[in-house]
Amino acid sequence: MDGLIVVDKPLHLSSMDVVRHVRRAVRAGLVQQNPDFRGKVKCGHAGTLDPLATGVVVCGIGKATKRMDVVMGQTKVYEAGIDLSAFTATDDAEAPPEPPQGMDEEHPPKREDVERACQGFVGDIKQVPPIYSAVHVNGQRAYALARKGQDVKLEPRAVHIDAIEVLGYEWPAARLRVTCGKGVYIRSLARDLGRALGTGGFLTSLRRTAVGGFTLERAHPIERFEEAIVQDDLIPLDG
Repeated sequence: MDGLIVVDKPLHLSSMDVVRHVRRAVRAGLVQQNPDFRGKVKCGHAGTLDPLATGVVVCGIGKATKRMDVVMGQTKVYEAGIDLSAFTATDDAEAPPEPPQGMDEEHPPKREDVERACQGFVGDIKQVPPIYSAVHVNGQRAYALARKGQDVKLEPRAVHIDAIEVLGYEWPAARLRVTCGKGVYIRSLARDLGRALGTGGFLTSLRRTAVGGFTLERAHPIERFEEAIVQDDLIPLDG
């Protein structure tokens, strides 16, 4: 069985949890075809999505696992909720909010201020990943070092953001649509947007709506993988 399948990842599952669900469903389909099947099922995903995020995860089965890098490099679209009243250690809602000192809460930024600040992050930019991320530091994951209380310093990385649209804003909550390339951390964007505005900034919600042509409209809910997957359920490698 070879091909791709798009999953709408629910909250709190990791991308590898999604792979495990898909692998079990594919194995069930192969056993339906051949009750004596005992082989391995090759399955992988094209780009990690944090457990606190939802949306599009593209999985490859069989020969399609070799194409995951190609899929991963395609343009991604996110819808993000951001709280501009505070920062957090994790740059998302997983850690307690810490309002920045000196912030003028009586005169918060206007929508046009937020829109203007967002445009400063469009194009080729340098971005520092969150310290609670899977970036390697001296052979260890940054999040593992941060959880031990160690001082983690990450170097800026070159990334590309195609567009940022403000979908809604009512202080302190902003809702953005971000179209970007590989390697962009939306948590970092939330943090850096707050710094640019002189406020706080942390991610409160994140939904990936597209990876290239693989959109939510083509995605299956995780419950679908409680049943067997067969070849006809998969998107061909050239599809």
